[in-house]
Amino acid sequence: MTIGIIGLGLIGGSMAIDLRRAKFADHFIGSDRSELNAQTALRIGLVDEILPNEELIQKSDLILLAVPVNAATRLLPEILDKINDNQIVVDICSTKEKLVDSVHYHPKRKNYVASHPMAGTEFNGPWAAVPNLFAGKAGIICNAEDSDHNAVETVTKMYDALNMRVIYMRASHHDVHTAYVSHLSHVISFALALTVLDKEKNEKNIFDLASGGFASTARLAKSNSDMWVPIFMQNKQNLLSVMDSYMERLTQFKKALEENDEQTLRSLIDDANRIKRYLR
Repeated sequence: MTIGIIGLGLIGGSMAIDLRRAKFADHFIGSDRSELNAQTALRIGLVDEILPNEELIQKSDLILLAVPVNAATRLLPEILDKINDNQIVVDICSTKEKLVDSVHYHPKRKNYVASHPMAGTEFNGPWAAVPNLFAGKAGIICNAEDSDHNAVETVTKMYDALNMRVIYMRASHHDVHTAYVSHLSHVISFALALTVLDKEKNEKNIFDLASGGFASTARLAKSNSDMWVPIFMQNKQNLLSVMDSYMERLTQFKKALEENDEQTLRSLIDDANRIKRYLR
């Protein structure tokens, strides 16, 4: 198998590392709009050659679309226009509904598998690629019934090679769930970082006083805006609904503090402790 990776960042690069180690494919071709990213990926061995998208599409059995979701929405129909009946296209974007809707009536829709590996870090670029990024995480496949059975089976085997748990769901459900478990946490982290930077004019105090709690909460604020702005915009309605729920809870904490209501504070914290059942 030859895999073509369009977008040689953290996710595309990390997938190349582990799929190569698992001998899932024989040859890896890459492309990236950044010449620096492309040449770095080639130099450090993430891919075997760099080609323009047109040639990459022609030579690849499995085309991995690992670009920001706004770029994926534009590129996906163009890629499907160019492939033959035996090629497979899979994306790894963090929002799904608008992407699958964009090619719902495309004659090659069955060659496309909508997916999302639930893994990542706050870093970006090919130099951020690491082995075992996906091990034990969930690999989501959306609207599988709209894809060819063999295409879905190939992508399932790809996630098996990455040691991921495969989950099937509707694209619309995926976007609601990721708004809660991923997108909101990024908004909170960005807002926390801005608040601290605005209030703490002496930057040295941030580094002197910051402990594990702040570091873990603000870690996501280092994430790249080129990736997250399109995610927020494409999942806007779900994210706004989740943010409303979050701000209601934040208001409850604020009101309890204003009223010196220790009992309510304790109740809110104890109630939040139920998350221990789901997070280890």
